[in-house]
Amino acid sequence: MFKLYCRIYQFLFRCASFLLPWRFPKILSNFDSLVEVLTQKNVKTALLVTDVGIVKAELHLELLNKLHTNGIRCIMYDKTLQNPTIENTEEALVLYKMEDCTAIIALGGGSPLDCAKGVGARVARPRKTIPKMRGTLKVLKRIPLFVAIPTTSGTGSENTLAAVITNSVTHEKYAITDPSLFPHYALMNPALTIGLPPLLTAYTGMDALSHAVEAYIGQCNTCQTRKDALKATQLIFENLFVAFSDGQNIAARKNMQDASFLAGKAFTRAYVGNIHAVAHTLGGEYGTQHGLANAAIMPHILDMYGKHIHKRLSEMAVAAGLANKTATNEENAEKFIAAIREMNAKMGIPDKISDLKKEDVPKLAKRALKEANPLYPVPIIFKLKEMKKVYYKILKEV
Repeated sequence: MFKLYCRIYQFLFRCASFLLPWRFPKILSNFDSLVEVLTQKNVKTALLVTDVGIVKAELHLELLNKLHTNGIRCIMYDKTLQNPTIENTEEALVLYKMEDCTAIIALGGGSPLDCAKGVGARVARPRKTIPKMRGTLKVLKRIPLFVAIPTTSGTGSENTLAAVITNSVTHEKYAITDPSLFPHYALMNPALTIGLPPLLTAYTGMDALSHAVEAYIGQCNTCQTRKDALKATQLIFENLFVAFSDGQNIAARKNMQDASFLAGKAFTRAYVGNIHAVAHTLGGEYGTQHGLANAAIMPHILDMYGKHIHKRLSEMAVAAGLANKTATNEENAEKFIAAIREMNAKMGIPDKISDLKKEDVPKLAKRALKEANPLYPVPIIFKLKEMKKVYYKILKEV
């Protein structure tokens, strides 16, 4: 009965999704165009949300100089953690209010972008805490002007309606999902990703692939999300290892940025699934890097879905240039999963999560089930026993 309830819920939500006010960010290509937008919008003071890594790499300096030169004050919050917390959003919110900001700019990977969305949600709903906005459609009010500037190619947060926030007290990591959280503008400049270390390039690239895969194999996709997911898959298989091996390859960096954007666009409409449900628990409990978690988990869950996704994975294998025209869907699907494992190994991504503790598995499995059901339109709805099995597969033996 529970599975039937989940499927009915997902069907109704899919029908309702066609009525939502979907919008996607307008694309900017450089800081000059950003200054022009802020000037047109009469922005006098903006909050910049970033992290210490961006500051150490000095990726923020050109932006600060451009804003200062054009008479726009910029108040910087750079304490965003790898898995942004409620405390991060509250600290940044204090700065936003204290300095009379009227716009939010996020510079960095998915963490600063998600933190900035959390700030926007709190500005829009000042009487609601982050935990009270957990879930879907809990904001439903316009947020301040929001510009996302990604410096990684993986989360796609510059093109999604979700902010993933961690409760540092309970160690739960969860999403706030609302159309109002879409950035108004996304500044897409692949030059900003040039300095990304190889391993972080690998993690974020596999994160983007997990978005494309879960969007494509889920049961709430559309013609457009399928198209975007397949194109993202093609770009990732053609460019990720190149970008990993040669970080200065601007063409590969641009293609990976495009792949991340498309995969984000796909999953924000079609949703993710059990891979992300498990990954979020690892990030919340141990601070595990999100792309690393997704990369390690992905092949195991795809194996568990079995025949239910053979046709879809075969189509993804075609997009990735892996399929054999004379092979069956099952054979091509297995080839696609094997290629994921091979790419992980080539880039040094482990197939086990060293932080995971055996005694935590029951607790984490329950959290993953709570996140996944009834919302995520997964090919197979897992029970607790099946969810635990995923954790045991990625558990590093002592």
